[in-house]
Amino acid sequence: MTDPVVRPMTTADLPAALKLEHELFGAESWTEEMLLEELAAVPHVRHYVVLEDAGEVIGYAGLASAGGDGDVQTIGVRAVSQGRGLGAVLLTELLDEARRRGCRRVFLEVRADNTPAQRLYEKFGFHRIGVRKRYYQPSGVDAIMMRRDEP
Repeated sequence: MTDPVVRPMTTADLPAALKLEHELFGAESWTEEMLLEELAAVPHVRHYVVLEDAGEVIGYAGLASAGGDGDVQTIGVRAVSQGRGLGAVLLTELLDEARRRGCRRVFLEVRADNTPAQRLYEKFGFHRIGVRKRYYQPSGVDAIMMRRDEP
């Protein structure tokens, strides 16, 4: 394997991103229309990137920003590529972009049953601020709301 490269997401990446969405999130996947809407807001209030390894998209991430706040919209890494620190690479890119955009706080929601992701976010200085009951549909899993204050 080569060193993965982070680059801006384009509409040409949609098939790969949708494939990852379905692999990672199943019935709770974003649709093509949702991803197109997100990309249409780049660079004004959105920042989307893909993680590419040997020409193959193995991950992606997105950030929304407005009014001095950032929101991690999504982070996903192909299941067989997890455990290599690639989620941290993507999160670092989003936090760097949040700083470039002047965000003072960054928020996110994470599934209550996704302990590895929660640990990653905590390592990056996020702390729990609440719970959204039955946030993820159709599974009904709660979302842990987290926030990181920028220095």
